[in-house]
Amino acid sequence: MRVRFAPSPTGHLHIGGARTALFNYLLARKHKGTFILRIEDTDEDRSTAESTKSIFESMLWLGLNWDEGAMPDGMEKGSCGPYVQSVREAQGIYRKYADQLLREGKAFLCYCSPEELDESRKKALVEKRDPLYDGRCRSLTEDQRKAFEAQGRKPVARFLMSKEGSVGWTDLVHKEMKFENKVLSDFVMLKASGYPTYNFACVVDDHLMEITHVVRGDDHISNTPLQLHLYAALGWKAPELGHLSMILGPDGTRLSKRHGAASVGEYRRQGYLPETMKNYLALLGWSNPESQQLFKKGELEEKFDLKGCQKSPAIFDPVKLDWMNGEYIRLLPKEDFLALALPFVKESGLDISAGRVPLIDIVALEQEKCKLLAELPAKVEFFFKDPVYSPEAVAKTLKNPEVPQVIKGIKEVYSALPEFKEAPIEAATRAFAKSGGLKAGQVFHPVRVALSGRSDGPTLFRMIEYLGKEESLKRLDKALTLI
Repeated sequence: MRVRFAPSPTGHLHIGGARTALFNYLLARKHKGTFILRIEDTDEDRSTAESTKSIFESMLWLGLNWDEGAMPDGMEKGSCGPYVQSVREAQGIYRKYADQLLREGKAFLCYCSPEELDESRKKALVEKRDPLYDGRCRSLTEDQRKAFEAQGRKPVARFLMSKEGSVGWTDLVHKEMKFENKVLSDFVMLKASGYPTYNFACVVDDHLMEITHVVRGDDHISNTPLQLHLYAALGWKAPELGHLSMILGPDGTRLSKRHGAASVGEYRRQGYLPETMKNYLALLGWSNPESQQLFKKGELEEKFDLKGCQKSPAIFDPVKLDWMNGEYIRLLPKEDFLALALPFVKESGLDISAGRVPLIDIVALEQEKCKLLAELPAKVEFFFKDPVYSPEAVAKTLKNPEVPQVIKGIKEVYSALPEFKEAPIEAATRAFAKSGGLKAGQVFHPVRVALSGRSDGPTLFRMIEYLGKEESLKRLDKALTLI
């Protein structure tokens, strides 16, 4: 088995592309096949080196290591290169096969201007016909061609599409698919610039790279009949084809930036783990018989099967993604959690030298509740600088009539503690509440807000221990002033 992921470097790797890459990667690993990365940069106006670099980085971050293809250092690995289409174009690979089809009468040169094509499309729409190319250059004489060239017109090469019969295939996801040839167009193979179009280049490349299975998004279903005609015209066997369901946002519309982060890089910057993204992407349009949701390392590679892919669109659920990221964060050894969180803490500008206890202990306090690494600096900043009091927390908790006496009383209790550790702090706090006829929450909540500025946070008494006696007493005084 030889499969490929062939992104167009016109932007960052988005979720749909990453899901396609993942499914091809898993398919190759499951069947001990070869996973190939090909860069399809034949969109001369929009393809950029920056986008290519971003795609490499996202693929590697997700752990989708490829066996053949273009590499980040500009080199390649594999025997079927070049793996970058612009380089292949420069070597004349696409021109060779276009010329073959032209010689054999299976393609023709078209000299229509963009304005003429646009006018033809408008006319077809007015007449309620499909806006297909009308075939006006199909049978040009040599004199007509010379006349067009004398005008300075540069031709494109179009495939000569049969208008009789139909074309079909057995899709690996959608099963039997069929298109009538009369609804297919004489599509462009080579643009006037000499660059190939997507439909032509990917057929040539997939054949020469010996691709056995093409798995891609179902937005390519309409391209597939055109490509099957090309395979037949060139006398090549088509690979097996599978088209993955599209991904929709929670509102049922196609996933886009307005639903939140759209690229893999953005999710990385927000603090999602690569294991989370890999796991979550696998469940977008695929399921296993056990309905398993969380996978250990190596399990997806063992259990993935195209038979589990669904035809209906997948719904991207940010709430489930956050839940899953929290699950993976909780599984991390605290040393790994610190290593992953540290770049976010440093980027926030926190002076971590101001903490009384090691940073690993402070961040470990939040590991249980943390869903995004990017959230962590805001969760722990009160350990390193004066708390910023949440207006909601102050209004809801500190403004209650009994709070001033609670804060004054607990300050006296904490001042008298000989050992300022979690267990004695908790025992003394509970005893204070009981002696005053107060519920535990009537003491715990005001103390938390007074010390951290927030109504939520890590386990209370260990938090107080980590702040230390001197700092805790100082903050209790500040809270009294605030009240």
